[in-house]
Amino acid sequence: MPHPKRRKSKAKRDKRRTHHKAILPQLTSCPLTGQIHLYHRAYWHDDKLFYRGRVILQKADY
Repeated sequence: MPHPKRRKSKAKRDKRRTHHKAILPQLTSCPLTGQIHLYHRAYWHDDKLFYRGRVILQKADY
């Protein structure tokens, strides 16, 4: 089987990959709160910051 004679540069590789794009953002709903959010992103709900079904932060009431 033929192999490339020279290694492709990162710029050449990245130029090829620019056309591979997601059409719509990947959304999911949290099983705990039912809130729709982006994958791999924390989100606020009821003054609490959730990530992967867990409370990460709570807003402090001053």
